[in-house]
Amino acid sequence: MDFEAARAEVERLTERIAELQDAYYRKDALLASDAEYDVLIATLQDLETKFPELAGADSPTRTIGFGGGELFSPVTHAARMFSLDNVFSDDEMTEWMTKIATEHPDARFLCELKIDGVAINLQYRRGELVSAATRGDGVTGEDVTDNAVLVPSIPRTLQGSGHPELVEVRGEVFFTLEAFEALNVKQAEAGDKVFANPRNAASGSLRQKSEGKSDLKRALVAQRLGALSMTVHGMGAWDDPPVSTQSGVYGSLESWGLPVSEHVRVQQDGNAVLHYIQEFQDRRHALAHEIDGVVVKVDQFEIQRALGATSRAPRWAIAYKYPPEQVTTRLLDIVVSVGRTGRATPYAVLAPVTVAGSEVERATLHNQDVVRQKSVLIGDTVVIRKAGDVIPEILGPVVEKRTGAEREFSMPRECPDCGAVLAPAKEGDVDLRCPNQKNCPAQVRGRVEHIGSRGGLDIEGLGEVSAAALTQPLEPTTPPLVTEARLFDLSVEELFPIRVLVRDADTGEIKKDPNTGEPVLQTPFQRKRQKSDPAWDPSSPVFQGTEEWVPSKAAYELIEQLQKAKSQPLWRFLVSLNIRHVGPVAARALAEQLGSLDAISSATPDELAEVEGVGETIAQSLREWFALEWHQEIIDSWRRAGVSFEDVSTAASPGEGVLSGLTIVVTGTIPGFGREEAQEAVRAAGGKPTSSVSKNTSLVVVGEGAGSKRTKAEQLGVPIVEAESFQALLKDGPGALSL
Repeated sequence: MDFEAARAEVERLTERIAELQDAYYRKDALLASDAEYDVLIATLQDLETKFPELAGADSPTRTIGFGGGELFSPVTHAARMFSLDNVFSDDEMTEWMTKIATEHPDARFLCELKIDGVAINLQYRRGELVSAATRGDGVTGEDVTDNAVLVPSIPRTLQGSGHPELVEVRGEVFFTLEAFEALNVKQAEAGDKVFANPRNAASGSLRQKSEGKSDLKRALVAQRLGALSMTVHGMGAWDDPPVSTQSGVYGSLESWGLPVSEHVRVQQDGNAVLHYIQEFQDRRHALAHEIDGVVVKVDQFEIQRALGATSRAPRWAIAYKYPPEQVTTRLLDIVVSVGRTGRATPYAVLAPVTVAGSEVERATLHNQDVVRQKSVLIGDTVVIRKAGDVIPEILGPVVEKRTGAEREFSMPRECPDCGAVLAPAKEGDVDLRCPNQKNCPAQVRGRVEHIGSRGGLDIEGLGEVSAAALTQPLEPTTPPLVTEARLFDLSVEELFPIRVLVRDADTGEIKKDPNTGEPVLQTPFQRKRQKSDPAWDPSSPVFQGTEEWVPSKAAYELIEQLQKAKSQPLWRFLVSLNIRHVGPVAARALAEQLGSLDAISSATPDELAEVEGVGETIAQSLREWFALEWHQEIIDSWRRAGVSFEDVSTAASPGEGVLSGLTIVVTGTIPGFGREEAQEAVRAAGGKPTSSVSKNTSLVVVGEGAGSKRTKAEQLGVPIVEAESFQALLKDGPGALSL
């Protein structure tokens, strides 16, 4: 790129960044995701490095934030509030740490979570709060004191005594995920704006004006502010602090009654820092609040001073940004998919975009009420979020980008797969369902895929493509499975001729080749005959395919796996029968207590409800399921194929294992274990896992996000085992722990 082209690009980037900053800092509007903003800044930095004469003093790469708005009075910070430079990979992080360690071998690194909230600066004089201000441009922020004092975790008066004449405390104001969801529910009920993300909601709440509002509106403002939280992450002005490290500062702040994160750690070397970064990337969705990375700081003040700062950022601190989980893209269409329970779910068809490290083209919209609440139109630019391995969610539209060509979505009246009229399952339900449970191809496909899943019969080879092939093939015209009744009667000869259009697992939409735009067609159960194959013998009593094609390995393996699945324990069959509300926990309890499908089907509703973990709702669902004739046809057909429907317990025998005789609840995130895996581990050690805490519970194992079950255990006096001690409990029993 020559100089003139670079100049034009710098001007364009600067203008765009200024537009985004104005929208974010002054209007609480999100016109682009963090990832898009970071790319713009990085591109501008790169051009200014190559062409230094284009880097003006007011460049966004050399300034912090955006100047104070017009709604609030300006506040000058006693000490400048810097921003942070970013890194986006382990290699970049290692390079930064190595550079510091080369000059300062004794440097230690303090790691803390980068909360996705609003930066705030609190000034205390002799222990009394005198002002609270936003970051602004780093020198001057907005005075939000009147609002900040309503945030429960911001004290007006510091605890203890001997406070400095002046101290500035820096922190982050945010909504927990629970508080954010509750806020948006209230916003939707009141017909007000639904916030796209917790950070925008926090900013909009902290920067509200009460003047001129009615008593009711002021009460609502106070209510929103009362739902905010704050965590401190450093200091500004403080003459001669009595500590020499960042971690020491946190100890002082905590003793004054200020909220300090429980996740702060001082690490001795770079490997430990990278381990911390990875740990919380894995755990980020189990936290009470959103994070977008980790902040790493040199712990010692002496080394901080030696390293100094640039015009906008300290050299002794860096932000490691996780892959973006929020991006913007175009909403191309909204299609409706019917799942295995008959529920009709609208899905957004998106212009492909990378989020959280993977490309997405679909996002769930749940039901027609959610579409209306989110105020999205087909053709909108929308903000999407992907949390974990779930299908992404649309957070809301970027209203400022509307052109007028957008259009509203209307929920169809009929099932897109079978034509049945959609209706609520019962009065008052928001969701619409297809009533054609027995023969709706989409429902049959979903049920068959569920049967093959890990939570069902765990049949290798019976996944998304196979389920579609068996229930919705292009050929033959009559599918091998009209319902799931004949699943265990399938043969290689039936599988062989199947041709199927591949469908999206969530939406049921036919997938298209990205290069040709043509539907993706597969023949999963046949392959081209090769020279190494036996010669075709049309008279052979064993099916060999055709002269040109032979059954694939997948065909033989699926039949083999179906035969093995017949011996699965009863609880897995209960889950696989697709009985509403009956999941693994209830299924295990029913199998263990009643022992056979016949006993379960003949039990009264009261007898079923008495089974721990079942209750009246599941009991009624069971009675309704067994009452349908076509459900009995499934049971009879599977029985004829060799399924016994008798309990085969895999649990440790009574008296065996270090947890024998103990009833144990596992709740929250347990490192190294999924929910079912943790319960299996308890069972293997002789214990009895349950899902609810009662006076009969022996122990409660709690991890991150344990919530109400931990509280109930404390109230009832049930011993609590922390997640890090779970392995020791499984190995040596409760006697090895201090309970």
